[in-house]
Amino acid sequence: MIPYKWQTDVGGNNGTNSGWGDTTMSFWLSPSQTSNGVTWGAGPILYLPTSSDRDFGIGEWGGGVTGVVLAQPGPWTIGGLANHVWSFESSDLNSTYIQPFLAYATPNQWIFTLNSESSFDWNADQWTAPVNFMVSKLVSFGSQKVSLQAGTRYYLDSPDDGPEGWGFRLAATFVFPKKPN
Repeated sequence: MIPYKWQTDVGGNNGTNSGWGDTTMSFWLSPSQTSNGVTWGAGPILYLPTSSDRDFGIGEWGGGVTGVVLAQPGPWTIGGLANHVWSFESSDLNSTYIQPFLAYATPNQWIFTLNSESSFDWNADQWTAPVNFMVSKLVSFGSQKVSLQAGTRYYLDSPDDGPEGWGFRLAATFVFPKKPN
């Protein structure tokens, strides 16, 4: 994940700021076959210092462990992802991330998703807990498939100087399906 962030009301009720956040790279090792319809994976996560501004990341190297589990009964996808990351350079990063998710896919490739992308900062003893609702559509640009997504979020909890209230997101995810044998 390489986030680009844009925020308003910087320094009070005016001003904007935008830039790149720090990058996280997850690597899951997973069995090639599902067990009772459940897919799972576990492995390392790397935290890379790519933020263009301290407001968008800590700018330090880090790493930790990550795991994912999901089931896909019919048009539904149900599961969760979690990780814990520590800084390799200081004690500024000691964070747990939890993402439960529920998605419904229609026959014409629209997907409706409800999830949370909650994180707990162990240094500050503070949650950041948004609830997200997204709508996405799988489209093709030539032979390249891309999932386009738009959604809204509401913060249930966050630090005093953190995000609050409603937010909006846009995303594009390139899809590389497994080639048939």
